[in-house]
Amino acid sequence: MAGSAPRVLIVSGPSGSGKSTLVQNLHGLPGLMFSISSTTRPRRLTESPGKCYDFITDAEFKRRVDSGEFLEYAQVFGRHWYGTPRKQVDDAHRAGLDLVLEIDVQGARQVKEKLPDSIAVFIAPPSRQDLERRLRARGQDPDEAITRRLERARQEIASSAEYDFVVVNDDLERASDELRAIALASRCRRRDNDERLGKILESFGGP
Repeated sequence: MAGSAPRVLIVSGPSGSGKSTLVQNLHGLPGLMFSISSTTRPRRLTESPGKCYDFITDAEFKRRVDSGEFLEYAQVFGRHWYGTPRKQVDDAHRAGLDLVLEIDVQGARQVKEKLPDSIAVFIAPPSRQDLERRLRARGQDPDEAITRRLERARQEIASSAEYDFVVVNDDLERASDELRAIALASRCRRRDNDERLGKILESFGGP
């Protein structure tokens, strides 16, 4: 695929839906490059710089916004900023790899507008009760923040018709298999194989 436009797989969904775990389970699939988002939020003790996120200051984030370095960016819950470097699309292009973006719903909309051929997958929790249980189990947010996240999740689920695929994460193994199947099936889209089909036709002597 080197030299052709990279396929872009957007994985998005509410906070606590399990999208990070599902994307992590894609790592065994060959031919994928995983985007690393930039963020202004503090690094957690379990996170390594440059692995899950590129942790930068507010001033540096603003500089990158002003210079047009982000494919998408958004402020989450009025606090910290997150963005996807545009450079990663170029890197995937040069390497001939499919690019996986794990981003929030705001960012997914921006990418779909700029890259309409990208494939958007919405990761949904099985219920409000299950999502609340997951958010509380993380132990990262006070009650007020959890209430905000649940209301945001309701709004995001209501907008899931904007997506190409929906994966309900009620069983991790099955949901992982479904996301992997979507990633594989995306490689079989006819419009992504026109050049290859043309060469096959040539082997038959032409159209």
